[in-house]
Amino acid sequence: MTTHAGAVHAHEAPQGFIRKYIFSLDHKVIGKQYISLALFSAFVGMFLSLLMRMRLAWPTMKLPFFPDGILPEQYLAMVTMHGTIMVFMVLTTAPQSGFGNYFLPIQIGAADMAFPVLNMLSFWTTLLSLVVLMAAFFVSGGAPLGGWTVYTPLSAIGQIAGPGQGLGMTLWVIAIAIFCGASLMGAINFIATTLDLRSRGMSLMRLPLTVWAWFITAVISLLAFGVLLAAGILLLLDRTAGTSFFIPGNLVLTDKVIPHKGGSPILWQHLFWFFGHPEVYIAILPGMGLASHVLSTFSRKPVFGYRAMVFAMSSIAFLGFIVWGHHMFVSGMSPYVGLAFSVLTMSIGVPSAIKTFNWLGTLWGGDIKFTTPMLFALGFVSLFVSGGLSGLFLAQTSIDQYLHDTYFVVAHFHLIMGVAAIFGIFTGVYFWFPKMFGRMMSDTMGKLHFWLTFVGVYAIFMPMHFIGLAGHPRRYADGSGAAYLASMDPVHVFMSVAAFVTIAAQFIFLFNFLWSIWKGKKADINPWQATTLEWGVPSPPPHDNFAGHEPPVHRGAYEFAVPGVADDYIMQTTPPEKVAKA
Repeated sequence: MTTHAGAVHAHEAPQGFIRKYIFSLDHKVIGKQYISLALFSAFVGMFLSLLMRMRLAWPTMKLPFFPDGILPEQYLAMVTMHGTIMVFMVLTTAPQSGFGNYFLPIQIGAADMAFPVLNMLSFWTTLLSLVVLMAAFFVSGGAPLGGWTVYTPLSAIGQIAGPGQGLGMTLWVIAIAIFCGASLMGAINFIATTLDLRSRGMSLMRLPLTVWAWFITAVISLLAFGVLLAAGILLLLDRTAGTSFFIPGNLVLTDKVIPHKGGSPILWQHLFWFFGHPEVYIAILPGMGLASHVLSTFSRKPVFGYRAMVFAMSSIAFLGFIVWGHHMFVSGMSPYVGLAFSVLTMSIGVPSAIKTFNWLGTLWGGDIKFTTPMLFALGFVSLFVSGGLSGLFLAQTSIDQYLHDTYFVVAHFHLIMGVAAIFGIFTGVYFWFPKMFGRMMSDTMGKLHFWLTFVGVYAIFMPMHFIGLAGHPRRYADGSGAAYLASMDPVHVFMSVAAFVTIAAQFIFLFNFLWSIWKGKKADINPWQATTLEWGVPSPPPHDNFAGHEPPVHRGAYEFAVPGVADDYIMQTTPPEKVAKA
């Protein structure tokens, strides 16, 4: 399919600045808004991690705004806010709401999302959530303590529980409840768009794996965020209305009995982790779809086992809802229940292994082109496998009893959920930047960014496995009080230096990104010689994507190196009679 930038639009784009760029109904503008929000949040989260690493490596260091050094309660507030911002505002927002909003309608041949107004509202509700969350830094009592899980009962009883449990915690709960509402609106939109607005000929088994990943993630979000929203409302009632959903009866705090009739702190864990484990896949599934997409494109081969990949992602989503209890092995649950959750957790390794071997099958024998997006896709696979292997240990109840509150867990979830998802985001940025902005990012700077980041994240998080095995607890601001922890200080220094280098590398990306928007080399309509529908429209795409003409789809998404065909790729819109024979 050949489309030129001068193609006639079916209808004109809005002319006013406010409707065009602020309160836009265009899914592409909304996608960019989400990506901008996530980019800002990522740098806030990185800055907090920088302060945390400085506190761990040099506990007595004096800093601007911290004349007495970073106090333990300030460190714990940073842990809480870093985790919350990265999980919700970056890992959930960028790959799904950002890239999904921009490219899902184009990849299925639609002019926009099913509900444009709802789409706009979902972004502005997400932005409101971020504003409320950031306000927690500036209120009396400061940001909340307790990690991104904010376990009850301390998070439920208010200021009396100590530092960080006052207004900052209330704002945290409100922000997360608002975010849940935004995510539910987005999920409904993604599901309706995928099912109802596909172009003629675009059957489900012709969808790009990116679309499958966004669709499955939307289903997870619809089921999981509703539970977290309910839990957040109950927690807010406990904090402000005198209810006792999560506060046990006769709770004594600082020699004072808290006047509550009796609730269950464990109920919060069940509700939170029923959301929390699917959240891992909300963050990682879009990266899986994108890695599959990019590996095929730059191996010049069809995806190995397309249907198996679809069923594997669906299986991962289903199993993700029935393994939440493995986060609660140390909560006092019955060993028999723990065994059931352990077996179910191990079973997720089956579809995960299918995907991994299919990625390797896609690469095997391919004409591999090591572009920057290909490198980040390969890095995603590496990090996913490395992080997944440590999960096999934590799935065993007896081993988890020892490792649960150590740095081993920090290393595990950062590799498989955090850094792997970030590599998926970078893959999407470098791959789709030409389509979004009509220009190419610098490949040299991109590869420098990749290698510094790839080596850096392994230098940060692999040592955490070893200090975790040695018994180093999580969330300790200072280990010098115990001799066995003090001996690990050089490891913290090493990890902190690696973190500084890795964070510095992200400014290479930021410069490359911003510079390329205006000064990058002009991009062809299909610079990667890819096959899916977005590469058949101008760069950047027009307001209504296909100028009012629904693109007919004649084939699957990954027809590379087809025997007997002259070119090494066939676009989805190419009819059989126009395929040039070799």
